[in-house]
Order: sequence, then structure tokens, then C-alpha cells
Amino acid sequence: MKVWQKTLVIACILALFVPAFSGCSEEGPMEKTGKQLDKAADDAKDAAKKAFE
Repeated sequence: MKVWQKTLVIACILALFVPAFSGCSEEGPMEKTGKQLDKAADDAKDAAKKAFE
């Protein structure tokens, strides 16, 4: 491989991996809603366990 081809391949690989590891630092509205749904499901599960004990 020529030097410019190797450089191009490395640049493409880096372009694919950089967005994967640089996630958002703030939670978006969908993530907040998902966490609320998870908490509600856990609370319902705990309440059902207590009701059937």
C-alpha cells in the first residue's frame, strides 16, 4: 500500500471510532423518560411482591 492509502484507511477508521466514544455528557429527554419508566416498573414490581406476600 502506498503511504497516502494507509493514511486514508487510518483516517476512516478513526472517523468511525471517535463518535462511538464521545457520547453526550447530558441526558436527553428520551433518556430521562426511559429512566422514569424503569423506576415506575420497579416500583410496580415491588408493590406486587408486597401484595402477594
